[in-house]
Amino acid sequence: MSEREGADTQVRFRSGTTSDKRGMSIRHLPVQRTGFAFLGQVLGACLVLSGSALAQPLSLQQTLEAASANWEVALSKRNLQAAQADVIAANRAPLPVLTAKTAQIDLQHGIGSGGLWRDKRVDKSIGMDWTWERGDKRQLRTQSSESMVTASQRDLQDTLTQQHLNALTLYFDWMAQQERLRATQSIADSAAELARSAVLREKAGDLSAQDTARIQIEAHRANAEVRSAQLGLETAALALAQVTRLPGNPLSWQAAQSWPTLLSPETATGLPSQIEAWVEQRPAVLAAQARVTAAQASLSLAQSQKKSDITWGGSADHFPGTSNRLLELRMQVPLQWGYGYEGEIARAEALYQQAQEWLEKTRLGARTELLTLLQAWHSATARAKGYDQNILPQAARVAAQAELAYHKGALSLTDLLDARRTLKATQLEALDARNEHARTWGALLLLTRPMNETALVLSQ
Repeated sequence: MSEREGADTQVRFRSGTTSDKRGMSIRHLPVQRTGFAFLGQVLGACLVLSGSALAQPLSLQQTLEAASANWEVALSKRNLQAAQADVIAANRAPLPVLTAKTAQIDLQHGIGSGGLWRDKRVDKSIGMDWTWERGDKRQLRTQSSESMVTASQRDLQDTLTQQHLNALTLYFDWMAQQERLRATQSIADSAAELARSAVLREKAGDLSAQDTARIQIEAHRANAEVRSAQLGLETAALALAQVTRLPGNPLSWQAAQSWPTLLSPETATGLPSQIEAWVEQRPAVLAAQARVTAAQASLSLAQSQKKSDITWGGSADHFPGTSNRLLELRMQVPLQWGYGYEGEIARAEALYQQAQEWLEKTRLGARTELLTLLQAWHSATARAKGYDQNILPQAARVAAQAELAYHKGALSLTDLLDARRTLKATQLEALDARNEHARTWGALLLLTRPMNETALVLSQ
């Protein structure tokens, strides 16, 4: 490797920590680079991640509001509209039937002379038939359809909640990728500066060529991780854009949200007692309850078919030569001989039992989800606090001491690189812990509170 190539990949490893508003104990020092080649490679990342005037700030509130109008929500709204139309179709009586006919046409002797309608011997008839539904069939049909409308409304609320959860997860993953890119860029800067120092020391005879090569390898690896982190950020931004459908270039977005505050574990003391109330308020549970009501109405409708409907009708006849004013009255009743709609009733009973079992399954799933999420949030909070208050500061102190000892010749290069790798791994693990805490806490809030209140709590 030439001197210029070594200089192009040299950065300074950041030791020491400061706590930013997100609670992460990571110190970001000004970037020091030399070489136009490396500057050109990093220019794209700088345009995306820098706080320039071209960057578009994106808050969690905006993200959740945008997720309320994505494709999944639009499809759920169409299902609701279809269910509302079913109510109109169900809440009507059978349509009357108009019948017009001609009869008694004598093909053997003929129909006589004269006009067709007044003189010819043809029996002409016009009549009306109407079915009288018995057993409250119309009311039961309407009740079943209205219950399905309620279920569709709850399904829409559940879809909104799921899309909010998805958007919240993607938003914090995107924030974490931004922090990851900053952290890896900081590590790459430190590694590049150490590589530049190693080249100078090698020229002065103070460092072996093998140690210089090892340091340069670490610098190249750090640069490769920067490119990987940049790809991860771009992927996360595009995934967030797909869910939110927000205008503009997602690669220019900047998070206008800070990491949620790490609350005390005692905050969750009273939450388990509210689980049952939260379960009954879940849209999925309410939708399942509405489907039980619809299935019960369908069962009653199937049983009502045992009460046969009567079709009433009448006709006015005109038969020249016999009478011009003939009247016919008729009634039709299905005869339930040998079959009493046992199949329809058995099917409706099975669907009713299925709806009840689905309700219990939905309740159990909602209860398990909330309890699991509560425990996950409790664990993530303790883990994030451990990294923020203990692990990360200690790793930073160890790295700073290793830097000082190495420059004074009291520490080997292997120990220095180990200390740096430990700090790097600790920084990324602390970031993952913060992300996990934000996602679990946000999901718990979305499942138990309105969206606007959730965004407000998470921004504090």
